[in-house]
Formats: sequence, C-alpha cells, structure tokens
Amino acid sequence: MNNKLPLQTPNLTAQNIDKIAALFPNCITEMLDEEKSTPDHKVYKRGINFELLKQMLSPDVVDGDEAYEFTWVGKKASIVEANKPIRKTLRPCPAESKNWDDTENLYIEGDNLEVLKLLQESYLGKVKMIYIDPPYNTGTDNFVYPDDFTMETSEYEDGIGLRDNDGNKLFKENTRSNPRFHSDWCSMLYARLLVSRNFLSEDGVIFISIDDNEVSALKSICDEIFGASNFVAELVWEKKKKGSFLSNSITNVKEYIVVYCKDADSFEGLIGEIKTNTETYPCINAVNKRELRTIPSGIISKYKEKNFFLPKGTEISDTTMSIVLHSDLVIKNSMLAQDLVLEGNWRYSQSAMTQYAKKKELYITRDLYLRRIVNETRYKTLKDWLPRVGDDSDVSYNAPIDLNNLNRSGWGSNEDADEELRLIFGVQKILDYPKPTRLIEKLLASYRNTKDCICLDFFSGSATTANAVMQLNAKDGGHRKFIMVQLPELCDEDGEAYKAGYKNICEIGKERIRRAGEKIKQEDDCWKCVPLNRMDGSKPGDDTTAKIVKTIDAGDGKPPIEMVDISKNPDVGFRVFKLDDTNMKDVYYSAEEYSQTNLEDLESNIKEDRTDLDLLFGCLLDWGLPLSMPYRSEKIGNCTVHTYAPGDAALNVPDALVACFDSNVPENVIKEIAKRKPRRAVFRDSSFASSPEKINVFEIFKLYAQDTDVKVI
Repeated sequence: MNNKLPLQTPNLTAQNIDKIAALFPNCITEMLDEEKSTPDHKVYKRGINFELLKQMLSPDVVDGDEAYEFTWVGKKASIVEANKPIRKTLRPCPAESKNWDDTENLYIEGDNLEVLKLLQESYLGKVKMIYIDPPYNTGTDNFVYPDDFTMETSEYEDGIGLRDNDGNKLFKENTRSNPRFHSDWCSMLYARLLVSRNFLSEDGVIFISIDDNEVSALKSICDEIFGASNFVAELVWEKKKKGSFLSNSITNVKEYIVVYCKDADSFEGLIGEIKTNTETYPCINAVNKRELRTIPSGIISKYKEKNFFLPKGTEISDTTMSIVLHSDLVIKNSMLAQDLVLEGNWRYSQSAMTQYAKKKELYITRDLYLRRIVNETRYKTLKDWLPRVGDDSDVSYNAPIDLNNLNRSGWGSNEDADEELRLIFGVQKILDYPKPTRLIEKLLASYRNTKDCICLDFFSGSATTANAVMQLNAKDGGHRKFIMVQLPELCDEDGEAYKAGYKNICEIGKERIRRAGEKIKQEDDCWKCVPLNRMDGSKPGDDTTAKIVKTIDAGDGKPPIEMVDISKNPDVGFRVFKLDDTNMKDVYYSAEEYSQTNLEDLESNIKEDRTDLDLLFGCLLDWGLPLSMPYRSEKIGNCTVHTYAPGDAALNVPDALVACFDSNVPENVIKEIAKRKPRRAVFRDSSFASSPEKINVFEIFKLYAQDTDVKVI
C-alpha cells in the first residue's frame, strides 16, 4: 500500500483515458511518449484513437479511407450497425416451450445481432460466460450468415481508395493477406462481439471456436473489443483422430478456442485440476537464485540415522541441486536439535519456511534435503491443449467427466458430436460440424465458482451449449441458466434433417434440448426419492425444511413414510421467444397520407395480432428486466392484471412490475394496483377513455405509491 501523499494534482488526462478505456477498449492505442523517450530508448504511453472514438459515438459512417491497420472495408459501417437502434421485439411462444412457468432458460429465434440489441439492457453485465461457434470463413459453404465472406475486387478497391480517378493505383495493397476475402466476415463478427461485450460481468469470460482461416483476424478483432490485456488463451482442441484424405498440403486435426475476459483484474482464471490429497513438494528449485534460509529446530528427520551430525561448511548435493551448511547439522532422536542455516536455491521465502516448520509441514528427507507437506487444496490452471484422449491411459477417452481433473479424460471429437446427435435423433448427420457436449461442458466447468450464473450462446446451432449446461448442473448441483440465440436457417430439402421433419435449425435445437433434458432426468442417479429420517425427533406431518414429494401409508398403525426429493433437480426447460417487428403500429403519417382508415387506426397504437403476453414481455425489454422470472395473471374486477416477478410483502419486497392492458380500466382497479406499490406499473393507451382519465391514473399513484414508475404504451 502506498501511504505517501502524491503532492501534486491528479493526472486528469490519464483518468479520462481510463474512463474511455472502460467504455471503449477498442479505442485505446499506444503512442510515443516524447517527454520520456530518448534517441536510444523509446517509451510508449496509452493514447486514444480519436477517429475510431468518433465512429463509436456516431450513428453514421464517418468519412475517411479504411486500410489495413487492423482494419477492413466496412469496419466503420459495422460499428454503425452495432450501435444502430432497432424497432423490434421478442414475442413469447409458450406452446413451443418446455416448463414455461418454472424454467429460467431461454431459447430465442432470430438474427443474433438484433436479439443481442434487444437483450442488452436486461442482461447488462449479468452474463458470466459466453461460448460461440460462429461460421468459419472457409469459402466453401453457403450459410445464411454467408460462410464465403468475399467482396468483389472493384468494391474492395473503392472502399480503400486504391485507385485515382484515372484508375491508377495510389499505393500497393497487402496482397498477402487478401483482406477483401475477410471483410464481410470481419464486419459480421465485429458488430456482434461489440454488442456482446456489454453482457459480460466484470469477471466474465468469452470462448470463441475458430479454425486456421480466421484465427489471427479473430484475435485482432477481440484485442480491439475486449482489450489485448484481457486475452486469456488460445486453446488448441484436437477435433479428430485422422484428417481429411483430400488435403493437399497438411492433415489438419485441430481447431482453436480463443478466450478473452471482460477485466483481467477481476477474472479468476480457468482451472483444469483440483487436488485435495496430501502431497510433498521439494523446498529447492535449481533455477531459483541461491539464498540463505534458517530452519527452526524441532522439525522431523527421516534420515536413516536417528542421531547424526554434519559440520558447518559441508555441501550436500546431487546431480542438479546442492545445499551448503552455514551452521552445524544436529539430529537427535530423528528430530532437528538446533536451528539450521542453509544456502540453496529456495522455492519458498524465509517467512513461509518458518510457518511451515511451526505447522509441522517441513521435514528432513532420507537424503538430507528438505520437503514440504501440502494439505490444502491446490488449483492447477487449465492446459491450453485439449486432447481427444485424456492424460490417464487407464480411463476411456469418453469416460464420465471428473470435475476435479478435467485433463483425466478426453475433450471429445467431431466423431463424438456426430454420434451424440445420432443417438438423440436417430438420424445420421442431421447437422454438419457440431461440437461435442463434453468439450463445452468442460469449458464451463473450468471456470470455477460459477454454479449460479448465466451462459450465453448466440450462434447456438444444435444447442450443444444448452445440453452442456443442463448436464453440468446435473453433475454438480449447479443452477446455471442458458440463453440460446439462433437464426432459423432453413434446412436443405435434400438433407437428413429436412427428411426427418425439421424445416430449420431452430426446430433441431429446441428438440435436442427437450430430448437431452429427458435423458438427463432418466439417467441421473441423483434423481431419487428416499425416506425422510427425522433425526431431530419431530414426527411425520411436523414442519420441515426437507422437500417432501409424497407420503406412503406404512400400514399396521405405523407412522406414514415421508419420501423426500434429494435430487439435484437441474432445470431442463426453456422459454421460447421469436424476434418480430415492434408491437406498436407505425402511426406517423405525413399530411397527405392521412385518410379515414388510418385515422381510425390511431384509436389503438398496438397491432391487432398482439396478445397481453406479447405486450408484457415487450415492456420487460423496454424496462431492462430479465425474461426468465415468474409471473402470474389474475382477475381484479373484470380486468386481467399481470404481476411480473412478484414480491414478498412480509419481507417488504415489492412486485417488479404490474401491468393491465384491458380497455377502459375502472378507477377501483387502478387504485388496487397502486395500493400494492409495485416498482413499475404499465397500461395501454386505450385503457383510458379520455386524457383526463389518463391524468387521473398518475394522480392516483402519486397518492398511494409515489415511488412507482408508471408508463402508458
């Protein structure tokens, strides 16, 4: 801790740069510090890329040529696209959902950029983990997010200002990188990652699968968006045993998973192994510098002679390490009889060695070296190599995952993923290039202390991430929630998925979650009911915190048997939402456009096909509330009133939102809602017959619930 007074005013410029860096890390760059630099020694300082900052704050493309810095044609437009507001909504679909009333998981159909824009207020800083498997820029496939992201040569040359008015080249482009083939792909991903960063909590992390084609471009993009200092790792995943026989240059059996965190200071790291068994560690390390250490008397000796003496100056050595006695070594009755001063390449500080000795965690070995006994839990960080087969040769590559040692078994392969989908759907090759569930499950498990968090995947495909979340929850009793986002890409009519009855990828993803969830429930050994053992002396029927699911008549006058649920009870449901145009009519007309028809339309500003549920969840997005909370609907008088995220009057916790979308809502209903003092209340414009009635609503809330935020749509 620095306790000295600075004796100078704060560096406001540095503070302002810190603030801008927190909001726009992609706008931070390095520049020469002219005051501190010399001709022989260059010093650099943080600066701001003002051109990029102007673009981040502008709704339009800022003029200026774009060329490789890292940049590409369309980069500014992608920033504009990311920041552009939209008039869309998410419509709830209970009929396509599973456990709609109870689940906290979400499955959303629609363009992921627009969905992310809609969700960002509701989930700002609330997502701990993001995993995405975006389309790879292979130039061979044809996806709705086109997997051949190329530009016409003329379009690219115009974008970078390569030629003058006469068609002559103004400068030589970097032909080696062929950036025109990357531009559309970079723009597509840049915009989505830019918005997704807002979702991450300060200790959040994002995993992105990618192959050789764009891994360098992806890292450059992520360096801008998340900040180069927040780079965590470039994991290498062994995706298959054998490569393609069609390869002309090299057999490729790997892919990458690029990992960035939101804030390196808050990020807790990825853990591959947790050790709880007792081990012993050597106290010297050949590469450390030589220093003196004083070893307190009283530590145990395992040397073969119970009583032993070596004079000061003696060297004890093997082929790699040596220690020199700077005092006499005296062992009596297998114990160090007096303090010992040693010179060596020590692994631990003097204070640490003293503490270990006091705790009886230090001993003299059979060869007169020192070792430390380690009892506390040890955490080993995740390796950056994710092999198809694990470290333990005695364990099957696809053995159940050991959460305390993720490296023990394999990380799965493309073949495993294909087989998983075949077993779930009974169809071979229902989708191309899925990821194995165990790969995602292990990545989730590697970030410890995240049992209660939100996991987002906005290129969800066959919903492997959802499967992994449910599976991991079943293993460790976690309460992770997932948000899956997927464009409803049409299936090829000649493909196996279409023949099996699935018209688009979303249908495959939703059905996979349903079937995988049921499989988890059936196979999980923890889903059991056992008799309740009332060890506190209470009797059947008395209050208990246990979750009693049923009571069995024991007969012969014996007390009934209470069956209690001890399962980990993972949430295997999901709420489905679909991206759609706004719930509101476009009621803005120029004077010449007015007619009797659209004047009548103005009587209601809400589209006719929208339900109360559509309006309720549309309000949640506008207010920045999550879409996964419970709600109830009830009748007050003849009006339907919806309460979202009900509170608890006993704990003085108000309802999060109360809504009534009926027409001509009477005053007694409005008073009843106001008396509940919700945090928010919302009505529709047609709920009131006249403007005075609308004004009266606000007056009623001022009287009964001054703190309630009241809105009319």
